[in-house]
Amino acid sequence: MATLFVAGMNHRSAGVELREQLALEEDKLRGILADLNDRGLCAEVMILSTCNRVEVYGLAEAPGEARAAAFRALGAARGVSLAQVEPCLYHKTESEAVLHAFRVAASLDSMILGEPQILGQVKDAFALAQSCRTVGPTLHALMTQAFSVAKRIRTETEVGRHAVSASYAAVELARKIFGSLEDKAVLLVGAGEMGELAARHLMEQGAMPVYVANRTWSRAQDLAQALSGTAVPYEQFPATMAAVDVVITSTAAPEPIVRALEVDRALHSRRHRPLFFIDLAVPRNVEPAVNDLEGAFCYDVDDLRLVVEANLRERHKEAQRAEALVEREVAKFAARLRDLEVVPTIVSLREKLETIRLGELDKALSRLPAASDETRQVMEALSQAIVNKVLHAPIVKLKDSTRQGHHARLAELISELFGLRRPQREREP
Repeated sequence: MATLFVAGMNHRSAGVELREQLALEEDKLRGILADLNDRGLCAEVMILSTCNRVEVYGLAEAPGEARAAAFRALGAARGVSLAQVEPCLYHKTESEAVLHAFRVAASLDSMILGEPQILGQVKDAFALAQSCRTVGPTLHALMTQAFSVAKRIRTETEVGRHAVSASYAAVELARKIFGSLEDKAVLLVGAGEMGELAARHLMEQGAMPVYVANRTWSRAQDLAQALSGTAVPYEQFPATMAAVDVVITSTAAPEPIVRALEVDRALHSRRHRPLFFIDLAVPRNVEPAVNDLEGAFCYDVDDLRLVVEANLRERHKEAQRAEALVEREVAKFAARLRDLEVVPTIVSLREKLETIRLGELDKALSRLPAASDETRQVMEALSQAIVNKVLHAPIVKLKDSTRQGHHARLAELISELFGLRRPQREREP
């Protein structure tokens, strides 16, 4: 009997070098999916391939053989042997595989707990497998419920609602000061990656326009263009502070470049409307005395780190609630999976009796060439009713047996009694 399984590696079991080698392009994944399916190794299969995890979800008579074939093919595409991959793999079946799938989709197994990207990546992997026609009723049911579980965790817990990156923590703090970031002007001093990321996060919350100052004028122009902003000559950034609401600093200067005297001057020009500083530099770019000025709010990397650590603790608290929800959903899915296992037998039994019914009905009507349409309709209805009556008891017993755990034995017995062929799982169109 086919077994549901997941096999793979993630950020905990394998180094980034190996994960990168096995993270393949879509066209290569298509070929591997088709090969696993065509060779009969997997009745159903999908591959999740990201920078942090490479996983194979499948339904197979011999899960170990399917796992080896899948990772042999994944490695072969980049010249990596199965012997190099095997020590880094985990392998889960049945309810453990279901639990793992739900936790992955809900971002409870991610490097950054609660990050939202993984759900989209799982959906993309599922869509790719569907387009390759390697998804059947079991994987379809598994992934449909995984997406539902992930959505519930997003809406019913706060596992993803606390910023856990320094750049986004800065946005959270800015929102607390201003309420809304809509149309709040931003000045980016320096062209570092963290500063750019913080500016982009602010822009996503509606902040605009953006000004960029950098000692290298060409770099300021390039970054301003990338942010749809305006480049400002470096020596003019102190004067520009009066025209903005948020100042992000991320330069490599060995001493502060934002002086309290210049900030005080800017605050007077702003009539003491708040001016928020995000100092991402080490050593600090903003003079400590700026924090003593009324209307000035400054957070450095240590402040942001404390916010991130507090938020991570909150995420872990919420994760406990999410894990309990996942476990309940796994139990529900186990019952649903057992129901799915008897569906092919029910379909096959109905097809067998329908074939007999139609054959006998044709024989009977051939002996009654003068039968009226009404007589034919009555005989059609009579034969259908007999089939339904005969089917009722075995179908009820089969469905009841899934709750009692002996559905496989009963399905086998019914197949033998009625001479049914072992039904194959149909692929989705």
